[in-house]
Amino acid sequence: MATTPANQTALAQQARRAYVEGVLRGLPGVVQAVERGARLLATQVAEPPVAVKRRDVATDFAKAAPFWQQGMTTMMRGALGGGMVSASFPGDLPQPSTRDKNLSLVDDDTIETEIVSSRLALAMMDRASWEFTDLRSRINLLEKREELDGNDAFRPHVLARVATASWRSAGLDMEAWRVLQTVLHEEFAQFVEEGYHEINRWLVQRRVLPEVDLRPYIRRAANSAWAGPVSGGGGGGGSSFAASQTSSGHGRGGVGEETRMMTRASPLARGIDHAEAVLGRLNKLIGRQLPEFVATRQTAAPASPALRTAIADAQQGIARRLSPGGAVQTAAGAVSTPAMLEELHQRKQALKQAATTPVERATIEIVALLFQSILTEERIPATVRVWFARLQMPVLRVAVSEPDFFATVDHPARKLIDRMGACVMGFDATGRAVADLLEKEIKRVVQVVEAYPDTGRRVFQTVLTEFEKFLEHYFKNANEATRKGVSLAQQVEQRETLAIQYTIELRKMLNEVPVQEGVREFLFQVWADVLAMTAVKAGVQSDQTKAMKRAAADLIWSASAKVSREERAEVIRRLPPLLKTLRDGMEHAGLPPAKQDEHIQRLNNSLAAAFTAKAAVIPHERLEELMGRLETLEELLPDAADVEIDESMVLDLSGHESSELEVVGEGGSMPTPAMIAWAAELQVGSWYMLDYRGRNEQVQLAWQGLRKQLALFVSPQGRGILFQKHRLAAFLQAGLLVPAQDESLTVRATRSALAKLDGDPSRLLN
Repeated sequence: MATTPANQTALAQQARRAYVEGVLRGLPGVVQAVERGARLLATQVAEPPVAVKRRDVATDFAKAAPFWQQGMTTMMRGALGGGMVSASFPGDLPQPSTRDKNLSLVDDDTIETEIVSSRLALAMMDRASWEFTDLRSRINLLEKREELDGNDAFRPHVLARVATASWRSAGLDMEAWRVLQTVLHEEFAQFVEEGYHEINRWLVQRRVLPEVDLRPYIRRAANSAWAGPVSGGGGGGGSSFAASQTSSGHGRGGVGEETRMMTRASPLARGIDHAEAVLGRLNKLIGRQLPEFVATRQTAAPASPALRTAIADAQQGIARRLSPGGAVQTAAGAVSTPAMLEELHQRKQALKQAATTPVERATIEIVALLFQSILTEERIPATVRVWFARLQMPVLRVAVSEPDFFATVDHPARKLIDRMGACVMGFDATGRAVADLLEKEIKRVVQVVEAYPDTGRRVFQTVLTEFEKFLEHYFKNANEATRKGVSLAQQVEQRETLAIQYTIELRKMLNEVPVQEGVREFLFQVWADVLAMTAVKAGVQSDQTKAMKRAAADLIWSASAKVSREERAEVIRRLPPLLKTLRDGMEHAGLPPAKQDEHIQRLNNSLAAAFTAKAAVIPHERLEELMGRLETLEELLPDAADVEIDESMVLDLSGHESSELEVVGEGGSMPTPAMIAWAAELQVGSWYMLDYRGRNEQVQLAWQGLRKQLALFVSPQGRGILFQKHRLAAFLQAGLLVPAQDESLTVRATRSALAKLDGDPSRLLN
């Protein structure tokens, strides 16, 4: 659709007004969501001073919420005319105290408010950065300008300043804001993300930069605050991301938590969407400067002979200079980051001179920018950084020849860098050095990649698989901090799996046998666990395990009807050693004496029923068959891989708790299917922040069990924290367990490269 300059300006203003109207309609839902979040926070277990503060904040916010909403509405309404929000915010902030006419000091409250406002704006940009970038490009195109005005209503920091200034005007202090900061950041971030998305969609429908890929990853609910002005429908209340969270309380509107999570997709899917969006933005930016770059992404094309030779020479030179004992290193022996960057910069210039096409030069520049970001990542320990530097040439070789390196997030070269980075980026934060074995493995991986330059992605995929196997062995056998915890976790899994297997098979065996109900429950709920514990500690074929199985058979026989004097005498003779065996088994399984007495009393009642002939008679041949099957019970067990250790069969793992292993049995909120799927996708070696039992500390995922039903996290001090999958999902959903890295190493590096290229696109062509 052809438009005149006047029409284009009017279209931009129409979009801006639509955005402001959507904000005004959605603000009540945001305020309601924050209030629900405050109430939920006040109900959560915390240290007494923290709990009191949360309750006070919830009460204060409930009183001040209408005034906060009114303040934000008033300030945003001023943008309906020209789309600008006043920079002065009259009456919202304390005025600076003056020394004289020319100099003034800004008071601490003003500075603190500005800091809080900046953090909120960053949170919104982290969530909506690619949507905002596309929207800014479209508006700048329509208005023929280089950049949006500093007070443009579209800018995230404008809404952030409105929110914080109105907060202060409503009588709320910054301490209350900090208590609710997580809720505030989440609600505003998802709110503006949807707003940008809908305005972008509306502009694309009007053919404003339609070639920019607008990913439809946000599906609006029927009551979206953005539905009216940009889609032609009537206005609605609340946002599509405002679906109420019945368990976490952070939603808006009336849609349930399940719907909300379905519209947003799982955090794992969102992470993939984010990574793909960043790659998409990179390709769009490069495509605008170099259209042939996008065309070459469709078909594989080997590097020119001159560039292949230059890459090989550069790789050898870098290996010599950046290896231990090479020419570029500090007095302590580690290669300094500035020296690495300078070395790689010189190599980049030489490579560009050898390149024969603009696409090759652009690829060299992009890969160099990626590694510049990776090597300046402070959380990568200095001793490991050099091995990441040596990956630049192998990665460049792949990027030049394989079209999907810049198009997909699952290229093995990217995945290898991300996995190694995720494992080592937590060490500096904990004050520990990277373990020698882990550093040696990273070194080996890089040297293998260097040794096979002509195999492309295959060598990256091979070493990635080997690295995953190394991590499993490393945490299980070689890492002092995790070895004990992994061993204990494996014992827990083995015991619980065996207990479930024994229970399943015992139920099959006794399905058609008339066994007393009290005996049946004891065998399923208690003795199956005793059998499993004994098998784990002493071995499946050990005499102790056989004795426990004989005790089960004796108990079944003793509880069947005894009609003759001889049978009753035999029961009386066998009973003392049987009861002793039962008590010994329960004691070894960790049952307290009171529980043992309770079970023995119930069994005595069942045996009394047998003496009075009230119990059913079990035919002798049936008893013989039953005892034979018990003897060979292990041969009948279902496959361990088919056994799920979940709440449906194992209600309590607290009996496995020890000074070295904490078992998480409570906390979190009811997980959705999306959260359960995310819990199953966590990767061994990755670092997380865990809020549990009054501690907020960094932990590393060290082990996952069969079918990932159990997961062990280990603290820097070596303390193990064991989760069942559903409990792990509950902690993820409640925000009690969060990844230490918001995004992967390569995605962060790509965003950094985007920022540099956005500032100076000409470097692609030089």
